[in-house]
Amino acid sequence: MNNFKDFFANYGGIVIGIAVAILLMLTRLYVVIVGIIVIVACAFAGNYIQKNKEEVKEKLKNFIDKM
Repeated sequence: MNNFKDFFANYGGIVIGIAVAILLMLTRLYVVIVGIIVIVACAFAGNYIQKNKEEVKEKLKNFIDKM
C-alpha cells in the first residue's frame, strides 16, 4: 500500500494526464479542441496584422526579397 501511495504521489499527474488523453481520443473531442486552438491562433494573428500593418508589410517585403 505504501508503494502505491509513493507511486501516485510521484506520478499522479502523469496518470491523470494519460487518462484524460485516452478519454479525449475515445470521444474524438481532440478534433474539436484542435479546431478551437486553430481558430484562436488565427484570430490573434489577424489582430496582430491589423494593428501592425506597416511593420508586417515591411517584414513580408524583406522576406520575399531574400527569396
